[in-house]
Formats: sequence, C-alpha cells, structure tokens
Amino acid sequence: MLIKQHDHHPAAVNPGRCWVWIRGGSGNTTEPLQDTLAPSSFDNLDTPNLRRVRAEYALTLETAEKMQVGGCSSQGASQGGYRLHMVTWNVGTAEPPSDVASLLQLDSQNAVDLYAIGLQEVNATPLRFIADLAFEDSWSLLFMATLAPIGYVKVSSIRMQGLLLLLFSRQAHVPFIRDIQTTSSEALACCLSTRSLIHSFPPPTPKGNKGGVSVRLSFYGHMLCFLNCHLAAHMQYATQRVDEFEYILDSQDFDAHNTPHVLDHRVVFWFGDLNFRIADHGMHFLRSAINSSRLNLLWEKDQLTMMKKKEPFLQEFEEGPLSFKPTYKYDRFSENYDTSGKKRKPAWTDRILWRVKPKGPPPEEGEEPPQVAADDDDEFPLKVSQEAYRSATDYGVSDHKPVIGSFRLELKKKSETPLVRLWAEGDWSADCDAMATYSILEPFASSTWDWIGLYKVGFKSAMDYVTYAWVKDDEVSCSDANVKVYVSKEEIPLLGGECVLCYYSSNMQSIVGISAPFHVQESRAAIEQGLVPENINGLDKLTAN
Repeated sequence: MLIKQHDHHPAAVNPGRCWVWIRGGSGNTTEPLQDTLAPSSFDNLDTPNLRRVRAEYALTLETAEKMQVGGCSSQGASQGGYRLHMVTWNVGTAEPPSDVASLLQLDSQNAVDLYAIGLQEVNATPLRFIADLAFEDSWSLLFMATLAPIGYVKVSSIRMQGLLLLLFSRQAHVPFIRDIQTTSSEALACCLSTRSLIHSFPPPTPKGNKGGVSVRLSFYGHMLCFLNCHLAAHMQYATQRVDEFEYILDSQDFDAHNTPHVLDHRVVFWFGDLNFRIADHGMHFLRSAINSSRLNLLWEKDQLTMMKKKEPFLQEFEEGPLSFKPTYKYDRFSENYDTSGKKRKPAWTDRILWRVKPKGPPPEEGEEPPQVAADDDDEFPLKVSQEAYRSATDYGVSDHKPVIGSFRLELKKKSETPLVRLWAEGDWSADCDAMATYSILEPFASSTWDWIGLYKVGFKSAMDYVTYAWVKDDEVSCSDANVKVYVSKEEIPLLGGECVLCYYSSNMQSIVGISAPFHVQESRAAIEQGLVPENINGLDKLTAN
C-alpha cells in the first residue's frame, strides 16, 4: 500500500486541513486514511434505536431525488420550519462513549434538520492532536458513524486544540447550505480590560484550550453563525470571561462583505463551556437547593445572569430557563457532585444562547433612510424558538454533563433551486470509462478547483468520496445547457453499489448539487475473480472469495 501526499487533491483546497490519502493496491479506490482509525467500539452502533431511524434514510434519498427533478427545493414551499439540535459538552479529554443516540435524540418523533455539536477539552496532547488533524479525531468519527447511516452529512468542522465544532445536515438540505467559512481565536491575556484587572487579580494564565471556534454558513439564504467557546475558569474571573467573549467577537472575521463579523449574521448561536459560576452561596445552600429542586433560588446569583444585567451587548443574547441541575462538577460515571478534596461548587458552566440580529435604529430627522434590499428581513422573515433546554445526565465519561438545546427555525427561503443539477450518463461500472453530466441552474462563481465526486450512498462528508473528477480539467464536452465530465474506469469501484454524484464548489466550501442515487454495476473482473468486500481496520478491502 502506497501512502502519498497529493498536492492537488481536493482536500488541499481547504485551508488549515492536512490530509493523507491511500491509493489501494487495486488502483480502483482512493480512501481517506482516517477510516483506518475507526475504533472497534463503533461495531456496536447497530442499536435498536439506530435500526429504527435508519428507515428514515430511504425517505431522505427520495426527497433528494425529487429535489433534483425540475430544480425544486426539498421542502416544496417557500416557507418552512426546520429543527436544529445543539449539543455542548466539555468532555474532559475522555474518549467518547459507545453510543450517542440519546444525546442526539434519535428516538425523537420530530426529525432534526441540522445538528451543531460543540465540544471542549477534546484530548489535545501533542501526538494525539497531530494525529487527529491528519486522520479525524475519535469524537468526529463517532458522530459521523452514527449520523451518516440515517442520512446526515457533515457539512463543516473546525478544531483548535481542545475545541471542536461539528455541523451536520440532512442530505436534502446540503445543496442549500452555502458560503461556509470557519475561523478561530485563542483567548489571550492581552484581551484583559481595565475592569478585568480591577476585579480579577492575579489575572488567569492564558491556556491554549481557551478561546472560540466558529462556523458561518448560508441556510436557504439566511446567514447563521455557530460559535463554540471555552472561557476562563474559576469563580473570580467572571469579568474576564466577558472580556474574552468580547475579544473573540472582535477578532473573528469572515471573508464576506455582508457578514464580515460574527454579530453581522442574521442569527448567532453562542454555546460552550462558558465557565460562569454561582456566586456568594455556600456549598450547603447550593446542594440543598439542587436536591430539593428549588433551582430558581440560584438563578439570581448565576454569574452570566448577573453580567447580562451590566453588559448591554450580552442582553441581546437570549437563553432558556435553567430548569436543569448545574452541569459541573461531577464525579465521573456518577450523578454525584464533586467528592474530591477540592469539592468544587456546582455551576451552570455549560450554556447555549442565541441572538437574532436586531433591526437598525430608525434614521434621525433629516437623514435619508437606508436603501432597502429586495431580500430584506421583512420580505424573508426568520424566527427562532427554543423547544427544549436540558442536560443529558446519563453520560458520565466527563466531570461535565452535556447540555442539549432544541430549536425551531421558521424562515422564508431565499433560495429554492440547487445551483447545479447533475446525473450519471448511461451505465456505470469499472469495465469502461464513465461520464457525469451537469447543468448550471443558478449562476455562481465557479472555480478551476471545483470537482465532482462519486460517493457511496450514506457518505459521511464531502471528503468521504470514492473518486473525483476536476470539473474543468476533465471536461470533455460543453453545450449551452449541459457539461460532460470524464471519469476513468480505473477509479470506479470494482464491486459497484448504490452511489450519488456531488458537485463541490471550492469558493463556497460546500456541495451545491447532488444527483439522484444510481447503481454502479459490479465489474466483470470482480465477478470472474470472486472478489468480496472485507472490512480490515475500518477500511474496505477486496479479497478473493
């Protein structure tokens, strides 16, 4: 097996990511090396819950197929409601549990459209961190292995040492998630303001695992931003935490004229281990209020609640009621608060908040009113409502309990047509070269780095392809309506299977078109040699029967 770094591989177009690729000895597959790191604990992912919800995947494929025919949107109407499921969890450098079905609420009768998962303190020892950059970390692998079989695709992720942010979408929505950008900023001592130095002495020592990572994207034309933060620890640094958050907001920029900063987005979701504590109360009072379910007695002294009363910019962020027990600090694998010698006070350190961009102030007398865009907020409304806010106490690998937030996004879509329609020409097999055809349905800034990938049904992410063809380099014919792209038979899987084609836009960092599923025929060589797939270390190999 030859391990080779491809300088012009599609993954190389993504800044900040390093990928190593394996060319199989058969010469017919190219697979990410990270697949070889799938832990053996993933073998038990075939739980009754997952078997039940896997049936939904067939519906997802049917919806995606309808979306391609005639260029219709996945919902069939311009106004729709979408469910967003968010998770924040400080995992305390632990390895993931074997099953995250309840964390993702896979038993829910209401299908989720988007998942946003923010983790803090993912194991980031030097060797582990380098390996994770090349091969994917164990947490990402688990979430992809859980969600991909039921029709979800990882649309973006970003890692900064212990901070990890993952975004998943139902496959039917993927062509309408565009303009994806990621950024990060480390919390630095230089962001300390005068108020921090007055209220917090000595100042906290900056650590590499503190800061924020964000993903911004356009969802049916509406700009959303997800910001996962890990702020300074300890009771006395409440003001420092606010300064760190301000610094993160000021330092994170995006390459976009309409939304260059985090707060320019239509909706911002701010979540993570924000580390705010419960002030003043002693341990006995805290535990008494928690054990008697009188959590409301603690709300007034929650530091984030207190800081929101002082800081106008924090008042723009909304949060559901803290009706769940404080999520820190627990003995691992138990529901007992810290019994160690330190006996940390319980606190709501792990939070999920959101902000809908406020309308600008009316023009002053004598001023000209601003130009109203055709797609302004009145014409394309968006409403955010929270349906659930709770902790998942049944997970014990960390001294924090994960927090879950479920939201409903009511919006009028600005885009209802995929940018690209594509399909497989004729029969496909490894016996002959194949042709993919696409047509542009809506104008967009294409690039010589755009490519079309062949994916197995149930693919995990844009990088989880079988093979790819450069849109420009491999073009063989072009008419006013359709463009044909050549795919070598050497790159088509010998055993065939159910597949889809996806058009990836380098400028938008996203898939902008997905074909209907089609069948790749088993090749004559596979039949004659009796080749069968065998899973070796998480990677499909071909062996003689």
